[in-house]
Amino acid sequence: MTTILVTGASRGLGLEFTRQYLAEGRAVVAAARNPGAAHALQQLERDSRGRLTLAEVDVADSTSVRGAAARLPGAAIDVLINCAGVFGGEGQAIGSIDYDEWMRVLEVNVLGPLRVCEAFLERVAQSERRLIVTMTSGMGSLGDNTSGGYIAYRTSKAAVNMAMRTAAIDLRPRGITCVVLNPGWVKTDMGGPNARLSPEQSVSAMRRVISALGPTDSGRFYNYDGREYPW
Repeated sequence: MTTILVTGASRGLGLEFTRQYLAEGRAVVAAARNPGAAHALQQLERDSRGRLTLAEVDVADSTSVRGAAARLPGAAIDVLINCAGVFGGEGQAIGSIDYDEWMRVLEVNVLGPLRVCEAFLERVAQSERRLIVTMTSGMGSLGDNTSGGYIAYRTSKAAVNMAMRTAAIDLRPRGITCVVLNPGWVKTDMGGPNARLSPEQSVSAMRRVISALGPTDSGRFYNYDGREYPW
């Protein structure tokens, strides 16, 4: 059975990935900072007939990530989806930058996915698909930045794009595919109520893209609808 690992699984896109992959019959490892308080995840676990494993993971804490990897059963992970992320608070414009908040955003959005990749790398390498997908944003695109602002969030997504592009090159000899994926503007806590897409629509589209990914896609930046996105 194909196994999917999803971080940030307690809400938003991570929760929807978990829900849709379970509905498709996959085994899912749902990682969240506090799965015991994630009522929607707990309900999915009760209904999953043993196919959903909950894992307590704080991607901003290396000890937490390594500990989770050590505690989980040793099965291969076919697809690792880095969904955990934060937008950051106020203080993201020139003249009013909150540097502590900026560091927090980088810790979660850039170092977090790399911590998870390193901790679970051998599990991914043992699988058939050997695929790592990281949620990025159009706001991390240099070519698409025409509106400015949101420095902490934009730089974090630009940085994780470079990190995953580099990981794609470094991991190519092991047959591991690394891709960054823009989910679009989605009605989540981060995207807000005026966003264009529901989580169901975004994740359904991204799952179609993910299902078709292979080694020739490694190192690329895709939109949720399958179009390549400008770096």
